[in-house]
Amino acid sequence: MSYKLTVGLEIHAELKTKTKMFCNSANDPFEAAPNTHICPVCMAHPGTLPVINKEAVKHVLKVGLAVGGNLADFTEFDRKNYFYPDIPKGYQISQYKHPLVSGGLLNDVALERIHLEEDTASSSHEGGEGSLVDFNRAGVPLMELVTKPVIKSAEEAGAFARELQLLLRTLGVSDANMEKGEMRVEANISISKTDVFGTKVEVKNLNSFRSVERAIMFEVERMTKILDGGSGEIVQETRGWDENKQATFSQRKKESAHDYRYFPDPDLPKLKLSEIPEFSKENLAKELPELPWEKRARLVRDFGIKPENAEIFTTDIILGKLFEDTVVLVKDDKSSIALVENYITSDLVGLMKGSASLGQVTGEALAKIVMMIKKGELSSRGAKDTLAVVYAEGGEPEVIAKEKGFIQQNDEGALKVMVAKIIEENPTVVAEFKGGKASAFQFFIGQGMKLSRGSANPEALKKLFEEALGK
Repeated sequence: MSYKLTVGLEIHAELKTKTKMFCNSANDPFEAAPNTHICPVCMAHPGTLPVINKEAVKHVLKVGLAVGGNLADFTEFDRKNYFYPDIPKGYQISQYKHPLVSGGLLNDVALERIHLEEDTASSSHEGGEGSLVDFNRAGVPLMELVTKPVIKSAEEAGAFARELQLLLRTLGVSDANMEKGEMRVEANISISKTDVFGTKVEVKNLNSFRSVERAIMFEVERMTKILDGGSGEIVQETRGWDENKQATFSQRKKESAHDYRYFPDPDLPKLKLSEIPEFSKENLAKELPELPWEKRARLVRDFGIKPENAEIFTTDIILGKLFEDTVVLVKDDKSSIALVENYITSDLVGLMKGSASLGQVTGEALAKIVMMIKKGELSSRGAKDTLAVVYAEGGEPEVIAKEKGFIQQNDEGALKVMVAKIIEENPTVVAEFKGGKASAFQFFIGQGMKLSRGSANPEALKKLFEEALGK
């Protein structure tokens, strides 16, 4: 019997606000010189008092509403006590018994809670010569989301984290860039042959979605070897992730809640959220944009596009906007919409080569290309070439197509001359075709498209070759 994997995720996301969580220092930990966005409050000078950032509370409530969680009526902030150089107060202001949000569901994963706290300072280690601490990040509003231990695979964990990042960006509450540390994932992992959970190990320092998935797979393999090899017991601990070695490593024994000696922060007021009108569900709902799962469903329902392309237009905001800007300009029929869908997801994405820039392509330009295809003025090849020029240089598609010779040739007289020339220059292939080699016919079509630089109408070309060869 193989082992059952159980994973619970703890995900921190820095929130987008003008100021920090409990003071008026700028929330700008990355762009400024070290230790410039600091003040007596976030540096824990004696006698200073924190003040709650209202916008940060609102951000977390929006996330809670979006995932269908229960928004708290009563909430408070607590002191989480531990010593580390990046915690100037000797404690972190967080939430313990009364989080802002409890429950909820995201990407079919049940949530335990979502709460609000302050971020720590950032440390850098100088290769054995000491450590440096930058307090620009200390006190930045930090949302922590905790799932229930219901995730059963590394792929499911990665998919959940991606969906959360997309939700945070859609709501505009966090940029959630993992490479900058704006979103940080910790995985609680256990394996067992029964329904009773095994010993839990927490893996930190996961700064990409692939790292999340690989760390979970590594831990499953490591734990399985321990249990099957009889080399000892799995230790409940905190482990780090080494990206270079693609392996976890032991950091410290795992703390329990009582180790932090939580107690309500006496310097901050307790909140009765029902007494704050803008925090009501009704008012928060008015500010919610279209949510990712709503957008996916609408794109498939209203435009009949493929689910995988609806996913692309949902996760890539730039491509999604271009699609919707274009389809409102083309005739409302399935074939035109399908052309827009295909030219964005294949040709334009290929031109972009992984960048986030559409070049000079606009919805208006793409709509004109699609309408020229529908009118028979552009072949598929001509449309691709026109799009490539628009992407690189901009300009009017009609003008570009005419100047570059991309306009599809429908002139029967000109095409007949081309057909006669090709037949005359290839007597051997003509003989093979008349001798029963059917594939030779495609040679003639290919030569016609080559000679016309892709501008000949393929259907007209096919008809004229059939007539000339007596097919």
